[in-house]
Amino acid sequence: MKKLDGKKVVITGAASGFGRALSLELARKGCRIGVVDINTEGSEKTLRMVEEAGGSGETYELDVRSLADWETMTEYFFSSWGGVDVLINNAGVTVVGSVGELPMENWERIVDINFWGVLNGCHTFIPRLKSQGGGYIINMASGLGLMGLWNMSPYNTTKAAVVSLSETLRMELAPYGIGVTVACPGFTKTNFLEGVYFEDEFWFEVTSTAFEYARMSADGVARSVVKAAERQKLYIVPQLPDRMLWRVKRMNPGLFHRILAFLVRTGIWRPVIKVLVRYGML
Repeated sequence: MKKLDGKKVVITGAASGFGRALSLELARKGCRIGVVDINTEGSEKTLRMVEEAGGSGETYELDVRSLADWETMTEYFFSSWGGVDVLINNAGVTVVGSVGELPMENWERIVDINFWGVLNGCHTFIPRLKSQGGGYIINMASGLGLMGLWNMSPYNTTKAAVVSLSETLRMELAPYGIGVTVACPGFTKTNFLEGVYFEDEFWFEVTSTAFEYARMSADGVARSVVKAAERQKLYIVPQLPDRMLWRVKRMNPGLFHRILAFLVRTGIWRPVIKVLVRYGML
């Protein structure tokens, strides 16, 4: 999709964070935005901002975990709008903790939202995009889905699944004129920490510091994602530190993980990671 100007776009998790930033970036391009979220108050605020930015649209309340709700929402937008050009699967949550210690209900919640929420969207939209002759899907994953980070297994796992799903869809949907981009941002200045479960105080401190000193805003990520989709790029890793680490890992995955395992085993990782997050290197 060479230009997103004036397109009809449905965005989940649009009540705040990346979803709101993407809504505003596309509103400046004159897009019609389906502001979709379970948080209706936040959605209404986003819609007002969209209209002020030059776009238009409407809100829709959705629990991304429910396939039945997805079916109803998808049918609504394709019928009332006469089609949808772009789906952005953005809704997500995070949980910080280690395997074997983190309660399983935390795993169930994050898998339901981060993975099934994306799959539900793809499952319901793809047949309709095929029928209309094309479209575009943007899935919001994470840099941690490419590289992982200890004590963040639930988040890493679900985001890696979104990356893999997007890679597969890129091939499957090519014959139908449907493009796919998977966005893998790192720590960004958003409200993403609200309601996050942390297994221990250290990771709360590290994660909070990482978000505080992040070098890129949600608006910056949104601009990068939109540009990547317009250039039909499969991957977009907006932050330079994440791109560098990803390239190092791809060059020698075994060595990359041996180094990280050494840092964790010896305990060196605690002061190292504190320095890295304080200087916006993660």
